[in-house]
Amino acid sequence: LHVRSRRQRQMCIRDRRTSDIVLVAITAVVLIIVAYPLYYVLIASVSDPYDVYAGKTFLLPSGFTLDGYAAVFQDPNIVSGFLNSVKYTLIGTVFSVTMLYITAYPMAQRDLPGRKFFSIFFLITMYFGGGLVPTYLVVKSTGLVGSMWSLFLPGGVAVGNMIIVRNYFQNSVPKDLIEAAQIDGCSKMGIFLRIVIPLSKPILAVMAVFSMVAYWNDWFTALIYLGGKGSPLPLVMRNILIKSSASASQAATISGGYAELNKLTELLKFCSMIVAAVPMLVIYPFVQKYFEKGFMAGAVKG
Repeated sequence: LHVRSRRQRQMCIRDRRTSDIVLVAITAVVLIIVAYPLYYVLIASVSDPYDVYAGKTFLLPSGFTLDGYAAVFQDPNIVSGFLNSVKYTLIGTVFSVTMLYITAYPMAQRDLPGRKFFSIFFLITMYFGGGLVPTYLVVKSTGLVGSMWSLFLPGGVAVGNMIIVRNYFQNSVPKDLIEAAQIDGCSKMGIFLRIVIPLSKPILAVMAVFSMVAYWNDWFTALIYLGGKGSPLPLVMRNILIKSSASASQAATISGGYAELNKLTELLKFCSMIVAAVPMLVIYPFVQKYFEKGFMAGAVKG
């Protein structure tokens, strides 16, 4: 019996090591698949575009050049666009997370009057929308066109995220703790501020990152509603790319004519992606640890 149990333990250890090796290999493959496109854009942004299209930049840059970044940062709107993006992202994130919390917490209360009605009301908005023109007319009739609040108010509550936060409140905030606070005379607002919010920091971090990424990358809403005033960085990048498209007047001002202009245009495509993505790539590692705990807890059906 002792020999048999020893053999079983050895087999278990061997199986565990084999499974670990397989999991590490799968994870490495997934990492390469996910990370390589970003790496490719990075090396392409400092390579000769003709070498990029010839397949010479598979792993390392070819024909190293910083002309694309020089052209991007020469535009006077870059700094203002970056500051506008920071402002819109911070204000929009605070606004969206606040709206998620004040919407999801009441919906998490099973004794809320009309809870089923409000649930259906929110769900309908996930499947049906008025479209761009009716939405624009509504925003215009409220006087928000040209205001930065047109970027936040029309989509203030992301219903999918609200459902995740609601489920987190239902499954991860101990009911016994809330009942104990109620017995001690704590008000509903006090419970929300002193118990619910401190216990929901993981899902708070997840929703904050979701909102930050959405607002940072959003250029279409600004294009529709701001009318060129206070353009965020992605919209500035888009405008730079459009301005760099080949035309007779532009080609005449660039040494090398159309060939050099086309080369610069291709560089700008890659450089714009990197410039717009770097801030989010810098912030993400600081909140990554909350993702698994917060997102998975909120995803549990409740």
